[in-house]
Amino acid sequence: MEIHGLYPDSRHFTSIARRDGILADLSTTQHPTRLYGWGYTGEILNLSGKGTYFGFVVDGQTDVISYHAGFELAFTLTKGMYFSVPGAVSVRGGCGIAIASLSYRGMFMIGGPIEEMGRLRYMDGCSDSLLIPPTIKGDPCLNHLHFPCGISQTRHTHPSVRIGVVTSGEGHCEIPENEDGSGAAIKIPLTQGQIFIIPPEGHHSFFTKSSTLDIVAYHPDSDIGPTHDDHPMVNRTYVNGISARDIEEIRTKSIV
Repeated sequence: MEIHGLYPDSRHFTSIARRDGILADLSTTQHPTRLYGWGYTGEILNLSGKGTYFGFVVDGQTDVISYHAGFELAFTLTKGMYFSVPGAVSVRGGCGIAIASLSYRGMFMIGGPIEEMGRLRYMDGCSDSLLIPPTIKGDPCLNHLHFPCGISQTRHTHPSVRIGVVTSGEGHCEIPENEDGSGAAIKIPLTQGQIFIIPPEGHHSFFTKSSTLDIVAYHPDSDIGPTHDDHPMVNRTYVNGISARDIEEIRTKSIV
């Protein structure tokens, strides 16, 4: 694992210096991933065709150029918008982050801008929206976390890495001083545009005072989502009152 331009270097939380190009190389981890930045020095970010790129526009106006079947497809995104592009992509203008899920073939998607708060109840008064859902259960996803004023979040961990960017507002993150989760709390200020990585099982909690805080976070895996045996199309197709999900002889055996 290689991370460029970080502070502090912690087992629990790493804040990433904003710049163009590769910011972190996690390609040898359980979920092969790379983190990139663009627009901080005005350079164009050109990414190869390996994997799927999840991106978020932190500020300004961004052109996202996708290459598919010999065609160049260009889309203009503004602050607060996001994308998922499988294969080669170029990004120019504005500034933001792009996260490469190297072993995943996702679907092309553009969305946003993010809303004022999340659609789903999360924890300790916070809310969440699933911006880019897993195509199949287990796939990566992109989320928007909203923290109202006056939040004191319960310390917690995640089983896989989290890559995030502060989209608006301010607050702070508290992590323990020792690797085992013990010791005094270290406070890390969070401000708009800040990029960070939370390693697997890193202990952390977020706090706000008089300002709200919004974060977009990438998860490399998921425990919900459609499966071949459980999805809306097959579940809500009926033959003589019986769901196609439960009629084995008519089920598609493989996708050609």
